[in-house]
Amino acid sequence: MENLLRPVIVVGGSVVLTLLIGWATDLLLRKADGRHPETPLWGLLRRGRVPYQLVLCAALLRGSYDKAQLLQDHRVGIGRTLTLVLIGSAAWLVLRIVAAVVETTYSRYARVHRDPARVRRVRTQVSLIMRVVAAVVGVVAVAAMLLTFPAMRAAGASLLASAGILGIVAGVAAQSTLSNMFAGLQIAFGDMVRIGDTVVVDGEWGTVEEITLTFLTVRTWDERRITMPVSYFTSKPFENWSRGTPQMTGIVYWHVDHTAPVEAMREKLRDILRECPAWDGRACGLDVTDTTPNTMQVRALVTAKDADDIWKVRVTVREQMVRWLAKEHPYALPRVNTADAALPPGRVPGPAPSPDGASRRAHEPPRTSGR
Repeated sequence: MENLLRPVIVVGGSVVLTLLIGWATDLLLRKADGRHPETPLWGLLRRGRVPYQLVLCAALLRGSYDKAQLLQDHRVGIGRTLTLVLIGSAAWLVLRIVAAVVETTYSRYARVHRDPARVRRVRTQVSLIMRVVAAVVGVVAVAAMLLTFPAMRAAGASLLASAGILGIVAGVAAQSTLSNMFAGLQIAFGDMVRIGDTVVVDGEWGTVEEITLTFLTVRTWDERRITMPVSYFTSKPFENWSRGTPQMTGIVYWHVDHTAPVEAMREKLRDILRECPAWDGRACGLDVTDTTPNTMQVRALVTAKDADDIWKVRVTVREQMVRWLAKEHPYALPRVNTADAALPPGRVPGPAPSPDGASRRAHEPPRTSGR
């Protein structure tokens, strides 16, 4: 009877104690979250309930398993399994705690600072820091798991002795990967591109959607995703429309006839912009910038608070100006002239002379005979 009750008491007691401690901890976190609604830390820490209970249960079972005297023939294997579960759940719990702290810090920073550029910069740095922490914790956890096996501990000396050679070989073999990793850290703390920035890469306009240690994803205006290595942004030029202030200046071109009413177009541009909510009111202007034998080029300059609004302003101005010209001043639109060209003053229109003088003779008055 004792051999049956002992394992039940040890294992059941460990599980019940784990559930009680987990419930009490969760209750305290909920109360703290209710008392301090200004910070999401306590609510975010509740996400670690599962790894927290796994750590407690694995630690209690690992410490009391010898007293249970259960499956003595497999004692070593069960003890090693519990140790592996303890290491893995502890790494999982550490990641959850770090994520809660980092997310709380970012949320507090985003509430205090109203500058979108600074908030995007901190968001980029936080996401990359979390990836680095996850990689380090994962490597340490895997190494700790491997060291629980005696064969791995025995091979440790030889591995350390050859660490220099292996490091050189790994560095040469993973040169591109390492360069991308360092480029990712440079992007995060060099503030050259951030999550949410509007960029133009290889002629493609889009928004930075994700930045990792090795690659960067740009979401284009037509919902495509362009994925490229982060080393591209440290070795090649690109346009960052969100660098500094997000305010932008846009240009709209028209080709119109030489008789187009430029002053009336300036007034119409102001009327269009007054009714356009995307225009920020900073500046506007319209000038003739070029001429050709058939048309002249007119340029309008408009402003907006960011890249999305400048696109809306440009298409609105272009569409409404063309519609107004077609309705009010149709002569101002480009056309192909099929009529004869206007002659200089004093010149009488007539057929052009031919090389053999036939045309001239055809128009001479008839000669009469003297007889």
